[in-house]
Formats: sequence, C-alpha cells, structure tokens
Amino acid sequence: MSRTQEALERNQFKALVASSKADATNKVLELIPLNAKVGVGGSMTIRELGLIEALTRRGNRVVHHWQPSMPVSDWFPFMMEAHNSDVFLCSSNAVTKDGKLVNIDSTGNRVASIIFGPKKVIVVAGKNKIVKDVDAGLKRLKKVAGPLNAKRHNLVELPCVSTGLCTDCDSPKRICRAITILERAPNRVRGPNITVILVAEDLGF
Repeated sequence: MSRTQEALERNQFKALVASSKADATNKVLELIPLNAKVGVGGSMTIRELGLIEALTRRGNRVVHHWQPSMPVSDWFPFMMEAHNSDVFLCSSNAVTKDGKLVNIDSTGNRVASIIFGPKKVIVVAGKNKIVKDVDAGLKRLKKVAGPLNAKRHNLVELPCVSTGLCTDCDSPKRICRAITILERAPNRVRGPNITVILVAEDLGF
C-alpha cells in the first residue's frame, strides 16, 4: 500500500494510508473544516464509514442525493449543489499501483466533481480497490463495480445482475456509461487538491 501511496504522490495527488476504517474516518474529519459544505457522491464506502452522520452531528452541511424518501426525479438539484461544495467526498472504483484513478459512472456527477468543481476532493478507497494497472482497473469496473452496483440498485433487467459480468448491453437502464482515467491530479486554479486515503480494509465495491 505504501508503494501505491508513493505513486499517487508522484502523480500530484495527496495520499494518506489509514490502518482501519476508524482511522480513515478520523483522517477524513480532520481534513474537513467545521464550516465546510460537504458534497457526497453515491458512495457505499463513505456510507460504510458513517461519515454523513458524523459530519452532520458536528454541524457541517452535508449534501447528498441518496435519501430513502427522495425519488430519482428529485436528485438533480442535490447533485449540482454537491458539485459546487467546499469538499466533495467519494470513492474510486479502482486505484492503480502506479498512482492512477479509474472510475465508471452512470450520471457522471461523481466523476465530474472529482475532476472539477469542488474546492477540495477526498477520495477514500479500501484495499480491495487497489489493482496492478489501468487495464486491471478497467476489468474491475466491468467484472466487480458495475455488476455489484446494478444489483444494489435492483436493476434486475440488466444482464450483469444475473450473470455477474458486463455484456456491454444496450439497456436504457444501463449504469456503466462514463469511464474516466486520471493519470495525474487535474490542475486547478489553486493547484491540484485531491487527497486519496487508502484504507487497509475492504470497503465498498
């Protein structure tokens, strides 16, 4: 994990290693000011860490679209507000050992916010998401992240839900639509400001 951390830093990401889920949660909270508005992507990792509740308890405004009482048709304003947040919290579908981030999105709100918009981005990734290289990352998107996310959303019409493998389907409900590969931290007006926290435990998909 230390080699991946070093590779991320060579690629102008800020990188930290957390020994556990609790350590990761503490590191995230330390990086976020008490008065910051925090946007959250559709991340199981962030929710597994209990960060939405922890940030809300201490007084941060947390903007997220995954709320049980909210229909999908009402998500857009929350996605836009999260995109313009002080801090954006999310995970990455794959982190390569040579320091690159590989992601796949349906709507594109998460990958867009990682690349541009929020003043600061914090990416939290469990050790299960560390892969050898971009090719391995792309395979992980199609064999792990995509099918598991489709299953989580109960999209039973999609072939990957039953087979566990991407078939490059043409379904209108397909969630694998936008793939991004960050070879370096994107340049921002104030310089690169993406922190990647690698966690020595499995988290998310």
